Amino acid sequence: MNSFLWRLAHCLLLMVFTNAAHAQSDRAATEQVAAQLVASVAAVQPGSDFYLGLNQQIIPHWHTYWVNPGDSGSATTIEWSLPEGATAGDILWPSPSRFSLGPITNYGYESNVTLLTKITAPANLQPGDTFTAAAVVDWLVCEEECIPQQVELSLTLPVVGDSASVGQGSPYIEQALAQLPVASPYLLTATQTPVDATTGRAQLSLSLALPAAQISQVKELWFYPYDWGRIQQSSPQLMKATAQGLELTIETGEAPLTAGQSLKGVLVIKERDSLSESEPSLITRGLEVDVPLTIASTNMPATAEVSGVINALLLALIGGVILNLMPCVFPVLSIKALSLISHANQSPTQIRLHGVAYTLGVLASFALLALILILLKAGGAQIGWGFQFQSPLFVVAVAYLMFAVGLSLSGVFYIGGSAVGVGSSLAEKPGYGGSFFTGVLATIVATPCTAPFMAAALGYALAQSALIIMAVFLSLGLGLALPYLLLTCWPRLQRWLPRPGAWMERMKQLLAFPMYAAAIWLVWVLVQQAGINSLIIALGGMLLIALAAWIYNGTRYASTRWNYVGSFGALVLIASVMAITVVSINTSRAQATVENAASTQHWEAFSEARLNALLAEGKPVFVNFTAAWCISCLVNEKVALSDANVIAAFARGDITYLKGDWTNRDPEITAFLKRFNRSGVPLYLFYPAAASTPQVLPQILTPDMVVNVLEKTDF
Repeated sequence: MNSFLWRLAHCLLLMVFTNAAHAQSDRAATEQVAAQLVASVAAVQPGSDFYLGLNQQIIPHWHTYWVNPGDSGSATTIEWSLPEGATAGDILWPSPSRFSLGPITNYGYESNVTLLTKITAPANLQPGDTFTAAAVVDWLVCEEECIPQQVELSLTLPVVGDSASVGQGSPYIEQALAQLPVASPYLLTATQTPVDATTGRAQLSLSLALPAAQISQVKELWFYPYDWGRIQQSSPQLMKATAQGLELTIETGEAPLTAGQSLKGVLVIKERDSLSESEPSLITRGLEVDVPLTIASTNMPATAEVSGVINALLLALIGGVILNLMPCVFPVLSIKALSLISHANQSPTQIRLHGVAYTLGVLASFALLALILILLKAGGAQIGWGFQFQSPLFVVAVAYLMFAVGLSLSGVFYIGGSAVGVGSSLAEKPGYGGSFFTGVLATIVATPCTAPFMAAALGYALAQSALIIMAVFLSLGLGLALPYLLLTCWPRLQRWLPRPGAWMERMKQLLAFPMYAAAIWLVWVLVQQAGINSLIIALGGMLLIALAAWIYNGTRYASTRWNYVGSFGALVLIASVMAITVVSINTSRAQATVENAASTQHWEAFSEARLNALLAEGKPVFVNFTAAWCISCLVNEKVALSDANVIAAFARGDITYLKGDWTNRDPEITAFLKRFNRSGVPLYLFYPAAASTPQVLPQILTPDMVVNVLEKTDF
């Protein structure tokens, strides 16, 4: 009898484990992680829902990552290949744990974790068929070093009829379901203090309404946000009892929430198990958090807000003034000053009107630029200062404009004031329209440059309302126009200008060469964006523009008939240039990515995943966000970052150099810039070894400054 019972029990156990074995795939193991697919069923019914899970067995002291990895790391991803008609939902993430290495805090899993995905089988499956699910899985596993790993897994399940049993699934599924965060049975509220305009930080309070008797049972609360930047991962989360329950106070991170948004994440509670008959133990459970954020009022909210706006306006004004000294703008300002000398005999009122017209041109252009930014931002686009230069067509159009201005200054052709002062009219006999156009031109050529104080002002503005964005941009434009406006409105300053004479014609011709230089530089930018084939397109376009200018000037004083013929021929040539450029540049740009990928550099291309992996390993990292159309960036790279002493400092410190190229629009880089309240490049960040918070370097670099930062000394 005993022998019979033992055999019966053995058969039953064998059946259970056989069914469970059918609900899991073979394992794919690395040195740190063994992975397999598991299912909630041993067989699939047509049209049914079931769970597939990625089970990871992780060796001691190592961990993989949650959906928000924290200060560094990368979340696990699963790319499913399912039978036609089947669908897979998003990963269902169990409540995470936190891991700290020095100042870095990460969120993830250790030992054993199963990531669930809800699968819906197609309704047209037939009993006797099989259901095969394949997955390509990528994860990052870390201890003190981090290793990206990838495995391919496959699980095949039989298909049974609607009335048949689906069998027993893997026990890992039940464990994973028990570890998922659940809807909170308690009232949750989230309040945040206003973001400080200087630091960009605030205090977040998350309140949990608990019965008084339960408050003493809770030993720890910890909030894990779904989105990066909502909180400072490494900062303590202070729990205190209140009359209503418990409250967590948390410092916000680089991307704090704003009014109207919702706080989303998981609140993990560790509390005593009151049902335990033995010595009370701690149980852990996760509560889903999805609550609207309330911005708390302060004693002087209006004062703080006004103070932030005033600071931004002053910084923008100062930055605009300094922008006049940048190589983008200085040639245009020199041309306008030359025009002022030539009209020294005009009345003070007329001279002031030229200054006002120039200022209006600048302000109108900045207002238009701000309006475009506001509309793009409202549409959800990630944009910043100089965004228009990320378009190859805009770059080549400005190159053509600079070339045409140079031709006019060289005397190849002349357009009078009726054509709003293009070319030589900027320096000779300009009307008020010419002064207005010069302001427009100054704005166009200013956008590739970033001056000190501009970044903080624009970064603040682009996070505010449309009204503040417009005000800050107009303040920046006023700063750009201010030197010339003062020169025209203050007669004493005009006395320092030289007397007019024959030398002015030579000077006008000399100023053509900065325009040619600007055109050459823009063609170089174009090549970086659209590939080497764009070079012949741009040069060919300039050839046709020069021919059009020669034809126009040669027939300008001819009979009316030939004047019309010449003007029409010039217009046809210009229209041809534009049409050919639009078609050809788009074709050439498609080849640029392949060409760039084939090149090798001493730096690595920036990606947030690569940065996170390096930081998780505790390595020092220097990040340079740049663009080929950013003159300030190019000067810094040539003068400072390419200096022999700087390169040696990189080598001594074993510092990885990442370069984020924003020449073409890159949403990942734009979003990263926004985290640091920047709307444009350059941005230089240095992450010391085992540090999660970078040191932000100034926008104007010197070799000594960079070396001192890399070697952790003051500058």
